[in-house]
Amino acid sequence: MFDDGQTVVDDQATSKIKLDHVVIRFAGDSGDGMQLTGSQFSDTSAMLGNDIATFPNYPAEIRAPEGSIYGVSGFQVHIGEVEISTPGDDVDVLVAMNPAALKTNHSAVQAGKMIIVDVDEFTAKNLTKAGYAQNPLEDGSLGSHVIIKAPITQLSREAIKDIGLDNTSMNRTRNMFALGMVFWMFSRPLDYTIKFLEKKFGHKPNIFEANVKVLKAGYHYAETLELLPSAFTVLPAKMTGGTYRIIMGNTAIAWGLLAAAEKSGKQLFLGSYPITPASDILHELSEHQHFGVVTFQAEDEIAGIGSAIGAAFAGDLAITTTSGPGLALKSEAIGLAVMTELPLVIVDVQRGGPSTGLPTKTEQADLLQAMYGRNGECPVIVVAPSSPANCFDFAYEASRLALEHMTPVILLSDGYIANGSAPWRIRSMADMPPITPARSPEPGAEWMPYLRDPQSLARQWALPGTPGFEHRIGGLEKEDMTGHISYDPENHEHMVKLRAEKVQRVENYIPELQVDGAESGDLLVVGWGGTYGSLLTAVKSLHEEGRSIGLAHFNYLNPMPRNTREVLSRFKKIAVCELNLGQFATLLRSKFPEFQYLQFNKVQGLPFTVLELNNHFLHLLAKP
Repeated sequence: MFDDGQTVVDDQATSKIKLDHVVIRFAGDSGDGMQLTGSQFSDTSAMLGNDIATFPNYPAEIRAPEGSIYGVSGFQVHIGEVEISTPGDDVDVLVAMNPAALKTNHSAVQAGKMIIVDVDEFTAKNLTKAGYAQNPLEDGSLGSHVIIKAPITQLSREAIKDIGLDNTSMNRTRNMFALGMVFWMFSRPLDYTIKFLEKKFGHKPNIFEANVKVLKAGYHYAETLELLPSAFTVLPAKMTGGTYRIIMGNTAIAWGLLAAAEKSGKQLFLGSYPITPASDILHELSEHQHFGVVTFQAEDEIAGIGSAIGAAFAGDLAITTTSGPGLALKSEAIGLAVMTELPLVIVDVQRGGPSTGLPTKTEQADLLQAMYGRNGECPVIVVAPSSPANCFDFAYEASRLALEHMTPVILLSDGYIANGSAPWRIRSMADMPPITPARSPEPGAEWMPYLRDPQSLARQWALPGTPGFEHRIGGLEKEDMTGHISYDPENHEHMVKLRAEKVQRVENYIPELQVDGAESGDLLVVGWGGTYGSLLTAVKSLHEEGRSIGLAHFNYLNPMPRNTREVLSRFKKIAVCELNLGQFATLLRSKFPEFQYLQFNKVQGLPFTVLELNNHFLHLLAKP
């Protein structure tokens, strides 16, 4: 069934098929616990040392009709002994808890691979809800797959019939039965999940006992099932030494901000309004008051950023979090932070738009909004993480740039890496680069609010209430140096150019652009942000086949690395790949018009697949 890197190993006298990697997708109704099931499989695999990438796929409907295709929730996990950069394209095992889950996910499962279904849910009513005219388990349409028809609902109830739970509560344990089956198939222990269940349900002994019994029932059912004659194993990956934990992108952002606050000696303040898919950052930071974190859940987006600007004026590391619609609402206040030249980090976890759009789906459609979505000449620094793990690094970096250069920084994450997870090597604070906030004026020294560092052009940061350094700031144009309100035309042009030059000079404080694969040659693939894993996997595979192809992936978008032009000049063709209709390509054309830019774009609320990228790159390489 799994034909990638199979070998047979002897494990405690039982023959098991060893796999280099495997992709598993759990899918069911939004109330079936698929996110929990996938997370437990991921966490257990991480504890065993596998490299991991995950892709939770939530329904956008808050209360979609039960059993409908709009209510299907999925969780895909890719585990491996080899390096894993994406959640995978083709699914090796699909667990479908109802017909709607099968309907929306079976196309991802290639011929010969396995589909496990809860046969009890394939009733006439549920088939109709999913849009099936006939039962796909009986009409031969799935004949090319290995179908495991397991009576999951019936066996789950049978396992806990004596505990005294009602039917609804018994049905909620079905996901544990499916998890137990997959645990046996891939030689995963039950211990970690049992400990998790004890922590989660320890105060409800009946619920805890029921979930453990059903988990074990699923495990033993798979063990005795004749259609599963073998178990599989995926050995630990070879990774850089250290202590790891699996981490989601949003959690990594929160922790990166915490680390930056500690390193800079600043109190962390977050002023935000909840919005999908950024809300988890607010949730995570609100749990760390013991680190001096102050979180304020505002009544709206404008109040959230307004409070953060006030905190920046008072000397805090100030953060506000949002997604695309919220970024639009914050635009005037971002302009205020630019005018006052205060350090502020705006985290935008991008989702499909416009308007409410696709709240639970990913997209890279906010780049031009981050660059230009404000009135007047209003430049800000823009950076973007590229994986769940390095969300930590770029939250830290965004904080460093804001504090050292006295300007707002927009951090462009996206729903794909925000909700995805990967192994992350835990750092000590000694490992982190220094952060030196803009200096405060010395007591008794000559001081003016807009007196600047001659290299970075960052103004000094005098905190309110400091004797001798009283000043006022606001949204009206400033006179150079003094900060007085000024309507002088020449001063306005001077200040506009000065603020732009300050942002541009950041290129001297960021790393140069690196290229993966070929350093020069036929095709340069260009990407930015969360598409990195898919692009790297595709480019790496083609380069290893001898193709003249490289990848230049951007994390610094404004300003771009100072060697960008030189990198672009090394290749005959440049293909810009992004999850929008060509926003970064537009930026490149405006800044480096001497090059021709090909585009590969996708706007489906889904990440790139490696297969579609490979096919496109091969096509470009074959053309003269």
